[in-house]
Amino acid sequence: MAIRKNSNGSDRCALCGATPKTKPLATFTEIAGGDKFCDDCLASEELQTVAALKTLAEADPDFRGLVAAVATEIGALPGAGKGEKAGKTAAPERRTVPSPRQIKETLDQYVIGQDEAKKVLSVAVHNHYKRIFGGAAAKAAEKDPEFADVEIEKSNILLVGPTGSGKTLLARTLARLLDVPFAIADATTLTEAGYVGEDVENILLNLLQAADMDVKKAEKGIIFVDEIDKIARKTGNVSITRDVSGEGVQQALLKIIEGTLARVPPAGGRKHPEQKYIEIRTSDILFICGGAFVGLDKTMERRSAEGHFGFSSDAAGAAGKARRTRPEPEDFVEFGLIPEFVGRLPVVTTLSELTEDDLVRVLTEPKNALVRQYRKLFRMEGVDLSFEPEAIREIAKVALERKTGARGLRAIMEELMTELMFEVGAPTSDVPKAMSALVVTAQIVRDQLSGSSAVLSALRREA
Repeated sequence: MAIRKNSNGSDRCALCGATPKTKPLATFTEIAGGDKFCDDCLASEELQTVAALKTLAEADPDFRGLVAAVATEIGALPGAGKGEKAGKTAAPERRTVPSPRQIKETLDQYVIGQDEAKKVLSVAVHNHYKRIFGGAAAKAAEKDPEFADVEIEKSNILLVGPTGSGKTLLARTLARLLDVPFAIADATTLTEAGYVGEDVENILLNLLQAADMDVKKAEKGIIFVDEIDKIARKTGNVSITRDVSGEGVQQALLKIIEGTLARVPPAGGRKHPEQKYIEIRTSDILFICGGAFVGLDKTMERRSAEGHFGFSSDAAGAAGKARRTRPEPEDFVEFGLIPEFVGRLPVVTTLSELTEDDLVRVLTEPKNALVRQYRKLFRMEGVDLSFEPEAIREIAKVALERKTGARGLRAIMEELMTELMFEVGAPTSDVPKAMSALVVTAQIVRDQLSGSSAVLSALRREA
């Protein structure tokens, strides 16, 4: 099949011959030498070679003949330019990627504590998006003959920490900072294909929806897979029963996390042979997996007990101690993750349980702090709300007692503020309409959360 050109110079696909009249919604992109291709042909896997030669053709006219020749050969292949393919081939997007220090400074504005985890995340995310969006330095490195054959692989991330320690918030803040689509998936709902539950590919549908079904945009997004520890292998003997929600899910996630061309049902649900699919390449999607991994510390303690005995240098002793206080791949394998899956998550960092002081800071310091949110809600009712320092500390103590971490602070605040907001929104003879200020004290917190509230008599108002 030869390349077809329109003699009058109007838009016509060089492969399939489509025109704006036959494809009114299509765009026709010029690749080289005046040859144009419609969206379908540009998106075909066979034309990836042509797109790769585009830069050379623009830089040196001698390459234009080569591009045309390659396109001619590709046009002769069965199915060239047909079918809906993922990701339109175009010039790579270039944008400035924040430095690791800038990323951490932004995380500090929204996430309290966890400094070590934020450093690890900042470096990993910077390196990941530097390889995608590049920049002047990256473009220069690509042209350096020394690195011409070097392909930087992505490094997915595993966050280990108790509930409410900030795993989800860290991932969401990173996506907001980098202006890329973000989706959260719950690993507990996933099962092996053919069984009751969700197919693994459905987590990609969440990302597509966050990107307004723009495949190209979704292919540069972030997916946070929560409760990843819940898909640990349930039994060591798979011959007894099929582990469809444990090892089966890990096997299904392997290729998607590493990078593959996945086929996603547009409406979700199970696949069937006659269904249309959206194809999305996952090689540039950053996967951040998070889990509490309850009991992992005991595994690490056993490894520590089996560690080095006897005399050693101070340096060797310090290195051994550091290794015994952070999770290693063998710890996750013993926990129930298969080695291949652990290998797809090379960047591992831990988040510590928040202290009382940390929870006080969570309530007051971040830009979107809960205290600020409720102050704004009351201000919308014309009431100036304030909290005494001891009241905030009392709320933090309750969160520690309930072992819910930062995630449980909103539930406590709702429990505390519901009665107050009800009274503010419905003035009675006991609560004057002229209320303009409200101070929450430690006693009000204790009374409200214990269920023995005398909130009306404890309110301090200013007419």
